[in-house]
Amino acid sequence: MAEIGKTVLDSGWLAARSTEVNLTGVQLTTTHPPSGPSSPWMEAVVPGTISSFQIPFMVWRTSQLLTLLILGESIIPFGSSPLFSGTNQHVELNFRAINYSAEVYLNGHKKVLPKGMFRRHYLDVTDILRSDGQNLLAVLVHPPDHPGKIPSKGGQGGDHEIGKDVAAQYVEGWDWMTPIRDRNTGIWDEVSLSVTGPVKITDTHLVSSFFDNYKRVYLHATTALENKSGWVAECSLNIQVTAELEGNICLVEHFQTRHVSVPPGASIQYTFPELFFYRPGLWWPNGMGKQSLYNVSVTVDVKGFGESDRWTHLFGFRKIESDIDSATGGRLFKVNGQPIFIRGGNWILSDGLLRLSKKRYQTDIKFHADMNFNMIRCWGGGLAERPEFYHYCDVYGLLVWQEFWITGDVDGRGDPVSNPNGPLDHDLFLLCARDTVKLLRNHASLALWVGGNEQIPPDDINKALKNDLKLHPYFESCHESSASKEHKLVVSNVDPSQYLDGTRTYVQGSLWDGFADGEGGWTDGPYEIQNPEDFFKDDYYKYGFNPEVGSVGMPVAATIRATMPPQGWEIPIFNKVQDGYVEEVPNPIWVYHKYIPYSKPGQVHDQILLYGTPKDLDDFCLKAQLVNYVQYRALVEGYTSHMWSKHTGFLIWKTQNPWTGLRGQFYDHLLDQTAGFYGCSCAAEPIHVQLNLATYFIEVVNTTSEQLFNVAIEASVWDLEGACPFYKVYDNLTVPPKKTLPIVLMKYCKSKSPKPVYFVLLKLYHMSDYGILSRNFYWLHRSGGDYQLLEPYRQKKVPLKITSTALIKGSTYELRMHVQNVSKKPDLNDQLYKNKFSPRVGDGDGDASSAEPVRVGTENKPESGIFGRIYKHFLRGTEKCRVLETNGSDVGVAFFLHFSVHKSKEYREGEDTRILPVHYSDNYFSLVPGEVMSVNLKFEVPTGVTPRVSLHGWNYHSGHRII
Repeated sequence: MAEIGKTVLDSGWLAARSTEVNLTGVQLTTTHPPSGPSSPWMEAVVPGTISSFQIPFMVWRTSQLLTLLILGESIIPFGSSPLFSGTNQHVELNFRAINYSAEVYLNGHKKVLPKGMFRRHYLDVTDILRSDGQNLLAVLVHPPDHPGKIPSKGGQGGDHEIGKDVAAQYVEGWDWMTPIRDRNTGIWDEVSLSVTGPVKITDTHLVSSFFDNYKRVYLHATTALENKSGWVAECSLNIQVTAELEGNICLVEHFQTRHVSVPPGASIQYTFPELFFYRPGLWWPNGMGKQSLYNVSVTVDVKGFGESDRWTHLFGFRKIESDIDSATGGRLFKVNGQPIFIRGGNWILSDGLLRLSKKRYQTDIKFHADMNFNMIRCWGGGLAERPEFYHYCDVYGLLVWQEFWITGDVDGRGDPVSNPNGPLDHDLFLLCARDTVKLLRNHASLALWVGGNEQIPPDDINKALKNDLKLHPYFESCHESSASKEHKLVVSNVDPSQYLDGTRTYVQGSLWDGFADGEGGWTDGPYEIQNPEDFFKDDYYKYGFNPEVGSVGMPVAATIRATMPPQGWEIPIFNKVQDGYVEEVPNPIWVYHKYIPYSKPGQVHDQILLYGTPKDLDDFCLKAQLVNYVQYRALVEGYTSHMWSKHTGFLIWKTQNPWTGLRGQFYDHLLDQTAGFYGCSCAAEPIHVQLNLATYFIEVVNTTSEQLFNVAIEASVWDLEGACPFYKVYDNLTVPPKKTLPIVLMKYCKSKSPKPVYFVLLKLYHMSDYGILSRNFYWLHRSGGDYQLLEPYRQKKVPLKITSTALIKGSTYELRMHVQNVSKKPDLNDQLYKNKFSPRVGDGDGDASSAEPVRVGTENKPESGIFGRIYKHFLRGTEKCRVLETNGSDVGVAFFLHFSVHKSKEYREGEDTRILPVHYSDNYFSLVPGEVMSVNLKFEVPTGVTPRVSLHGWNYHSGHRII
């Protein structure tokens, strides 16, 4: 017999345009299969779309797509019987999603996949498969019924015709995206074969409930069983919960078996008795604690057959609550009883052509965690994201706000005025929505369902979603006591796992019910460059939760050269307009790629020109990185300055681009981070020291649930000559939990004669051991001034000492760079050089077995963690450290240093030598005289490639090779 389980069909596919194939699906899967990738056939990738088979962004017009897969015995392990039905085994051909409908031909038999981009398809092919030869599969995929056109004038989403279908709407183009010409027609998600016995498990639902301050926890589980046989199936239904320990050792936490009878041809639901846990490890969002995950498996054994099917899922014990905050009017989220200040971003999708992969998803989500974000919003014009996306959100602690496929621009509020009635087939929309809920509901990271972007669904759809997604009584209120909730759970006649979801709030639209003005007004944004100090002002944004606030996003020069022809390397023309403002005029290629300028005439002076007129592309992009860092750090710090007093959260529009766009991104489509990435990473620390740029007060942010005590702030000012004209320590401080606390006015910034350009370094540290909790470095100018004195500062030769260590495991490199500014220290009686860095909150070192978030670490022990093991490895003598000292005799700040990783080979003009992605613990950092910092790097290298790590900086423009 064949082994029970799933086989993913992700190789061996061919594709061709259907208009170029003069054979029927029956012929292709019986007598005339193609022999290989010869015209009109080409090799194809599944999952994939028409466009993804071509050179990126060079696509076909909207058409039909024919794909072919040849299956052999190596893929389907048959037994001796020629038919599966003779063994009481069953085989299904599964399509997790296609766009938009399809005809499937298998060995000459035709099946139909009905319309809808967000639904799963299961085809029973037991009696069609052959065990004595090849199995031939052809899939004819049809595009959306209403692909639409792109009018010469109009708003987002082209002519809005795509809104008549249940499909992703961004494909007609947006102000950040060029249209996808094939509308992503194709098999865009996983295809698989699954083998089961007579009884199949489907759509298991897991829910947890909590009592006694999260010490007493119950797991609720309901599963569907389908009996495909013609006789009563006597089943042993098993559920097992295991926790993975170190060294791939699993601890069985629970095992339960129940007897179930399933009538012939019937489908039933079975609810297990509750499973009790005492103080299990809890799942926490990024920055609050560890992401504890348990493996839950459900198996069914059928009498006379054996194991018939199995289902597994990683599950996190956590409780998410959401309500409208009475103090701010913003939506308030709680996780495991703790309020969480939301700092996150808007997400479109990983790739505009739907070239989706686990590896890409892992990088995407880890990047968001590295920025210290705690929420991602899956925007309604994009996708119902895939389980792999949610898996990595579970692993890295990113809460997810998932919207359904409605947008204001396409569904009633657009220009030209669009259809307010949503898709033509409302039943299809609801079918896709319900199926999406079943697909995603067991993920710990999923926090919120939302009906649409800047619009609510049509009345009948909205009413149905509210009913389908109503909360179980146990989850209805954030404010009830544990005893009251337990009473509701006991008296309820329905187990919470029997609901479609029942655990997460449904909000009808992104501008309603605690978001923006809460009533649907166009009150999100703004989306352009801002004066950094404006983010801190009381009148900047008056609502409690901003679901979209955006700004610039220029990538580094290497990305421009890698993605555009030389005509696209021309920098904008700076035209002076009235009142001293400047208007940027970008080249046509940048316009096509949706460039957003760094000026806003009448309101914001050009922020790049503050550093002097750029000479070329490299100079422009470097200065843009300075602005990116300042802009996004100020955005995050400004909102956080008003945490709980005015705001409950915000989401940046947007974190990345699904193509080579030039706006609203923290890393580009090639996966290289901008400096804005590290500005956010700094500003969104769970514990953070910051300078309010509107008041010049030093503030301490404590987003954790624990009070900070016996801490101190060291504030120093540095000028361009390397002198320290201001130094002050503010000690014996106490900072309450969940609080932004103003500490003291930074008097130097408000003095009558500060230096024209100067640097401010703030450090928050424990007085007991000088362990740094937060470090923040600013560059500032005198009121009404600019940064043009930084231009001659580029010639400063400030010496550095860099010690590098490396751990190499196959193709994976893990490096630690120990960087020291060795220029002469000032003669100060201070604590400046006693500090050492502490582990950051939320790195998984906390005790999540209780309901309290992770405790802040205060010790920097070289023997702990991965780099401790690296150091021990080096001390054994199997590797040596490399030390580099740069020449220089000047005293001053080593400004805006950044590492990059390249292929170690001879450079050819125009060639992109970068190795991407690279995970840096920090980048675009600065060091004052005598200061030391360590930066960790992790990356993979292609086979046969030796990496080269380089260091550049504002006053290190020639670059230094480190390894």
